[in-house]
Amino acid sequence: MLLGTMNFLLSFLWGLPILVYIQSAQLSQAAPTQGKEHKSTQVVSFLEVYDRSVCQVRETLVDVLQEYPDEVEYIFKPSCVPLMRCAGCCSDESLECVPTGWQNITMQILRLKPHVSQHIVEKSFQQHTQCECRPKKEIKGQQEK
Repeated sequence: MLLGTMNFLLSFLWGLPILVYIQSAQLSQAAPTQGKEHKSTQVVSFLEVYDRSVCQVRETLVDVLQEYPDEVEYIFKPSCVPLMRCAGCCSDESLECVPTGWQNITMQILRLKPHVSQHIVEKSFQQHTQCECRPKKEIKGQQEK
C-alpha cells in the first residue's frame, strides 16, 4: 500500500512540471488536412485529454454473448448493450483500472432462435459504479524480467 502511494506521489511530482509547461506553451501547429480541403481543426488541450483518459466509470458497449456465453444458439438484438464500466489509464504501468463498486441493471433485449422463435427477454448485467487504480495481479506462469 505504501509503495503504491509513493509511486503515485512520484508520478504526480514528475508530471507537475509538464502540466505547468503545457499550460504556458503556445500551440504551434495543428494536424495537416488532406487534399485541398481547408477545414479548421480543433486542438484538444492537454488537461482535457488527461481528464478524459484517467481511470473512471464510462459508458462502454458490451457484447451480450460476452456476458452470456452459454447462449450462443441465440441471436440478440441489439447484439451489444451500453453499460457503465471502468476504463482508462493509471499513472503508473504497474497499476490497472479496476472496479471497486458494482450494481446490476436489467435490460430488455430481443432473443431470436433462427426459424424457431423470437421473444423480448430481460437480461441482467453488471455495471461498475466506482473505479480505482490498483496494482496489476501477477499472471501465473508469467516470467519475471
